[in-house]
Amino acid sequence: MKKDAIAQFYRRLQEANPAPTTELNYATPFQLLIAVILSAQATDVGVNKATARLFPVAPTPAAMLALGVEGLADYIRTIGLYRSKAKNVIATCQRLLECHGGEVPSDRESLEALPGVGRKTANVVLNTAFGQPTIAVDTHIFRLGNRTGLAPGKTVLEVEQKLLRVTPPEFRKDAHHWLILHGRYVCKARRPECARCVVVDLCTFRGKTL
Repeated sequence: MKKDAIAQFYRRLQEANPAPTTELNYATPFQLLIAVILSAQATDVGVNKATARLFPVAPTPAAMLALGVEGLADYIRTIGLYRSKAKNVIATCQRLLECHGGEVPSDRESLEALPGVGRKTANVVLNTAFGQPTIAVDTHIFRLGNRTGLAPGKTVLEVEQKLLRVTPPEFRKDAHHWLILHGRYVCKARRPECARCVVVDLCTFRGKTL
């Protein structure tokens, strides 16, 4: 996709959704971090149902640590891989208290040092909680980058690096949200809804469903 088409691509997504944000419910950077950890291989809807019960009881690292692994597992057992996630979350809470004064760090290295936090989770937290222009590439954005011609790549990291390179600076802060929402609700995996896509004429996908 050419430079002028990419700018138009983002401009149209911006016009359709001027203030995009995550669909995960949270009140603090800590709650966002926990929600993102829990969202791996799970839906945002499922995570929100679990955290609606969890966060009022354990809104801080200290309160969540006090639940222990088994106590936390009771709140998140409806989420996939809940036992391993409970272990990671409790270990993360302990590390936040021991190394960061109970606060979520705003740098990639410290975030990725937390149990259960990889590059994608760190990117989401850096972008959504701290306003940094990162792009977290999940399955939706990976598909979108390749299918539309916006940022083709064989790996998640390659797509992320291409997106950061081709996305105009004024769109980088919100790019992650526009792309994931577009991939989730319009440019779907099995059957993209091209007939209602606002960037259909800019997309290079040969199998458009028009």
